[in-house]
Amino acid sequence: MTINRISTGSPWEAKMGYSRAVVAGGMVFISATAATDASGAVVGIGDFERQTAVILEKLGAVLAEAGSGFDRVVQSRVYLTDVDQWEAVGRAHGAVFGTNGPALSLVHVKPFLDPDMLVEVELVAVV
Repeated sequence: MTINRISTGSPWEAKMGYSRAVVAGGMVFISATAATDASGAVVGIGDFERQTAVILEKLGAVLAEAGSGFDRVVQSRVYLTDVDQWEAVGRAHGAVFGTNGPALSLVHVKPFLDPDMLVEVELVAVV
């Protein structure tokens, strides 16, 4: 089986030793992703909806590089540090997926490594 590893050049990838996505067996597995810019700085500080939108924009590019797209996502896992913000996160998620909704897990977590990170999203898609 051919395995293709995709990197976005994020400093987190190098620090932690992981790939942003792995394509194997006709599937795309995308690591949990936060709302950071190319330098690793958090975008949308304090704003759950904005961070979710930024993350999904980043993941759209990863899906495209992997030969997939949002319409081929079969599972989405959303991790958020304040479960009371589920509606804000849901608005951004719903704006991207609409009626092509994947299976969804919404998970309340403790703060991430950087406390300004409020949301992380990971996806599984078909190529």
